[in-house]
Amino acid sequence: MIKQVLILSFALFSFLFFSTTPYAEENIVNVIIKTTKGEMTVELYKDKAPVTVENFLSYVDSQFYDGTIFHRVIKDFMIQGGGLTPDFVEKEANSPIKNEADNGLKNDKYTIAMARTMDPHSATCQFFINHTDNDFLNFTAKTEDGWGYCVFGKVTGGMDVVEAIANTKTMTAHGMRDVPRETIEIISIRRK
Repeated sequence: MIKQVLILSFALFSFLFFSTTPYAEENIVNVIIKTTKGEMTVELYKDKAPVTVENFLSYVDSQFYDGTIFHRVIKDFMIQGGGLTPDFVEKEANSPIKNEADNGLKNDKYTIAMARTMDPHSATCQFFINHTDNDFLNFTAKTEDGWGYCVFGKVTGGMDVVEAIANTKTMTAHGMRDVPRETIEIISIRRK
């Protein structure tokens, strides 16, 4: 009887533990971001941000990001890229997606999130990687000011590359501030 209770208890524990693990393997897609500063591995959480991950992967699979740049870099804030070519021509993106920032994920250091305009539901192709914990970018309410920015994954390898990009000297150019003096190109983004 004790043996049966122990087996049942272990089975129940296993079920509860594995079914509540926030990022079960089947809900993670890994991509490699290859840049002129090195490579980053990023895991994407399709259970937490299904629309956002599907959108991002559609750009990845069509090789849209190949030859784009990190065009906005602010140390101790974030690095942004994915929409402009080295000569600062904006690539034609797909339609905007809905904001999924209410998914419980936070804009913590090394997380990846979607860039957008003042319209909460305007994200297309551009993304950013947080260089610090940016609590003020998190979802607080379904209002224009409260939507925040949707986190959909995290850098799990190549944090030194994030650091190298974040520490690049910047300038004002092409009518934009915080432009890296050295062109930092996204050579490719591919599924791992």
